[in-house]
This record gives sequence, structure tokens and C-alpha cells, in this order.
Amino acid sequence: MILKVARLGHPVIRTPAVPVDPGQIGTPEFQRLLDDMVETMREYSGVGLAGPQVHLSLQVAVLEVDQHPRYPDMPPVPLTFLINPQVTVLDVSTVEDWEGCLSIPEMRGTVPRFKQLRVTALGRKGESLDFVASDFHARVIQHETDHLKGEVYLDRMPNLGTLSHLAEWQRFVLAPPARK
Repeated sequence: MILKVARLGHPVIRTPAVPVDPGQIGTPEFQRLLDDMVETMREYSGVGLAGPQVHLSLQVAVLEVDQHPRYPDMPPVPLTFLINPQVTVLDVSTVEDWEGCLSIPEMRGTVPRFKQLRVTALGRKGESLDFVASDFHARVIQHETDHLKGEVYLDRMPNLGTLSHLAEWQRFVLAPPARK
């Protein structure tokens, strides 16, 4: 089922999420929630979706990048379920790149993100996950885990001067007009 996406301004977006009780992970209701989050993320062409974005103040996120139309040059990221994730920065150097968000529709801005992270979490079946994410994969994880802290990409932008409406971003940033 496609879930309703909360937009910036709804209090759930700015409220820190609570940990998921590991005993709930295997329940049919929680498994259905995970399926619905994946379906919602794919329906809206996202590469990640966090619990608060679907009006649930829970520390859960899903992510996937596989031949994504908005990110055709990015390496694939398998469908991943992050429950109660903890992130440790491994490389403090940052990379600035464009981001958007399903909860802030029609906008884009440049955001600095750490280059490499270690992630520990519980997976879909409650199993322990422990992996290293770099580059775009690390960016997606930071974006989604920010949602779990009640933060959005706008909070990370050192310069709001790059904030752009999607149509103008596509017109002038992705395909800048030819200069004479």
C-alpha cells in the first residue's frame, strides 16, 4: 500500500524518532509496514524513506538505488532495511552534492555529507547489520538517518543560495543554457 508522505511543516518531520522494539520486527504488522515503505519509496522515485516521512516516529528507514532514473550514474545500493541505525563517521572529509527530499517536494539544494561511514543496525528480520558505506551510499544513509533525528537536508546546507525549485534546477543546473 502506498503511504501518505509527511511534508516539512508537519510536526512528525521535526520530532526525533523512537527506537523500534526488536520484538516487534517479526510481527506481520511491522513486516507489512516495511513492504509499504518500499512500495511508497519506489512509487515516488525516492532512493530512501524514513519512518517519520510516513507519519511514524520510529527509527526505521529503507533505501535502494538500482538503475534509478534520477541517479543513472550512481552505483547500485541493494534494497536495505535499517532499524535503529547507528552511524559512525570514518572519513571526516565531505563531499558537496545536490539533494532533494520526498518531504520537501519540488526543491533541491547542495549539501555537504561525510564521505564514509560505518553503519550498525538491525535488518528486516532483526539480524545485526554492520557495514561500511561510501560516497553516494553514505549520502543516502546520512539523509535518512537525519530524518530519524528530526532533521532535514536544509539544516545541513551552509548556503541556502543553492536552494532551487526542481523545474528551474533541471532547466539551469542540469542543462545550463548555451553561452554565446
